[in-house]
Amino acid sequence: MPGMVLFGRRWSLASDDLVFPGSFELFLRVLWWIASLTLYLTHRRRLDCPGGVLLSTYLIVLLVLLAVIICTVLAIVCVSMRGTICNPGPRKSMSKLLYIRLALFLPEMVWASLGAAWVAKGIQCDRTVVIGIIATVIVSWIVIAATMVTIIFVFDPLGGKMAPYPPCIPEHLDSNSSNRLLTGLKTAAKSVWETRVQFCCCCVGQDDNTSVAFSSTADLFSTYFSDTDLVPSDIAAGFTLLHQQQDNISHSREPPEVVTHTPGQPQETELDAEVENCHHYMPFAAAAYGWPLYIYRNPFTGLCRIGGDCCRARDIEYDAVEGDQHNCHFASILKTTGLQYRDFIHISFHDKVYELPFIVVLDHRKESVVVAVRGTMSLQDVLTDLSAESETLELGIELQDCVAHKGIAQAARYIHRRLVNDGILSQAFSVAPEYQLVLVGHSLGAGAAALLAIMLRGAYPQVRAYAFSPPRGLLSKSLYEYSKDFVVSLILGMDVIPRLSVTNMEDLKRRILRVIANCNKPKYKILLHGCWYGLFGGSPDNFPTELDEGNQGALTQPLLGEQTLLTRYSPGYCSSDSPLDSPTKYPTLYPPGRIIHLEEEGGSGRFGCCSAAQYRARWAHEAEFSKILIGPKMLIDHMPDVMIRALDRVLADRTACVSCPGQGGSSVL
Repeated sequence: MPGMVLFGRRWSLASDDLVFPGSFELFLRVLWWIASLTLYLTHRRRLDCPGGVLLSTYLIVLLVLLAVIICTVLAIVCVSMRGTICNPGPRKSMSKLLYIRLALFLPEMVWASLGAAWVAKGIQCDRTVVIGIIATVIVSWIVIAATMVTIIFVFDPLGGKMAPYPPCIPEHLDSNSSNRLLTGLKTAAKSVWETRVQFCCCCVGQDDNTSVAFSSTADLFSTYFSDTDLVPSDIAAGFTLLHQQQDNISHSREPPEVVTHTPGQPQETELDAEVENCHHYMPFAAAAYGWPLYIYRNPFTGLCRIGGDCCRARDIEYDAVEGDQHNCHFASILKTTGLQYRDFIHISFHDKVYELPFIVVLDHRKESVVVAVRGTMSLQDVLTDLSAESETLELGIELQDCVAHKGIAQAARYIHRRLVNDGILSQAFSVAPEYQLVLVGHSLGAGAAALLAIMLRGAYPQVRAYAFSPPRGLLSKSLYEYSKDFVVSLILGMDVIPRLSVTNMEDLKRRILRVIANCNKPKYKILLHGCWYGLFGGSPDNFPTELDEGNQGALTQPLLGEQTLLTRYSPGYCSSDSPLDSPTKYPTLYPPGRIIHLEEEGGSGRFGCCSAAQYRARWAHEAEFSKILIGPKMLIDHMPDVMIRALDRVLADRTACVSCPGQGGSSVL
């Protein structure tokens, strides 16, 4: 950081990013040089064949060229090791070295082409020599191709928008000119991000919803990265430092004082009942994922178990299934829930942007009509997740700000229309009129289920919702408080999704900037130690992770990104305003309902399986999830199969300790 400037444009590569790729190339080149030298010394007396002079000349020139490249790459690696992330001064010679290295590709390409032409002539020499020459030609072209691919990856489409005037001369632009330029840069950034999103989601069908989602996602990314000059390795180093900072703080923190009072019996009883309900309804949320999750949970036997039902000709009992061409989803749902055909009212695996799959079943054990909404499992779902603007909901209730996540709200509206307008709920309650309506979901499905419960509460006052690992950025403060009466959220360990919101991502960006701005270690050491620490544990490095008081001003202005130095120093630029601090577009949003946190007790290793971990269920406050935690389990704890095993363990422990007062205590905040 910042990204290097080569050929008059910025690239998504910092001058300290070349240690590992340079070391790898150096290793490869040295081996290549040794092999070529050995080939030449061993077989030079056999090069007196027709065309042997050409091959001998080729090897000699190749050895000299490789020696020059090795020296250049070694210099690049040594220079890249100097300085720190935010102190690129010791690496100021890097651009010149890279120009030399890139210039050496020209003779290398020419020589590789000549070698290929000579070999193609079918020179009659020793077979070992010819094979060796062919190998060197192949390696040459592989290295050249890899370099071209790397250049494509580090190319920044916005890198050419460099400031035409020095940043120290702000009077070149008046306020109107700078505002126009800033608007143009933002438009260009959004256009570039929209192109990237469309390329990544090229297999997603085109319709109005998809176009809106592309625009929303591009707007989010362009806004989020508009005030930084972070390259990907800077973000990785920031994650590494934050992870170690968290562990340092937790290790140095004094043990909490022992609570002298035990939670009230009603609270404890209610917690036990809700944990049991979560344990009961979680398989329904998992079943909504269909056969992919079932086979993931049963990798050796899953396909055999549902294989008999896949591709079976449909009979009348399958009329309620929509979008399941081969019946594999239905077969896995039957296995996961243990229900019968007659218990299913409707199954929809129709999957588009803002339109989520869902199932409606009769749960006779709990006497409930269960609507389970699928979580993220397709690119369409990802686009729904990333449509992170807020929008106002028309709910017919007296609340000040009925605001929610736009993409999830759209998905909840779609399911609401299907349930009500298509008569699906009416059909279910005509079969079981005395049953209670329960909505469940995991991840994206959890957010949709919670919003759906809010929308349906007017018609079904007894509605309940169980949201497993819901996204944090879902509801406004008033809707969050309103949902506490009928929504329960379950969060496992360090799961990142219940801590994920636009506000928290902005906070994470600021924390990353702080730790990397004050760290006095080179990036390659940070990444090496971070990989070792993440995989095998040990003692976290005691890197400085907070800016000294005198250096706090270094972060009062954002780092160079799509908004260049020109716009930063222009009169129309306000450095104190974060692009994501817009209270109308990206307000602070909260998770739904009351929260049960399954908190890990002790440890089960860096990537320990859930069956070896011990968990304690307790009530938690949403403020406990107002910061994204970095750790090896931040993604693992989000997996639905891991949550199912954790609930199994918690329920088993609670059942075994029924006679033990004070176990699995509840904390109401």
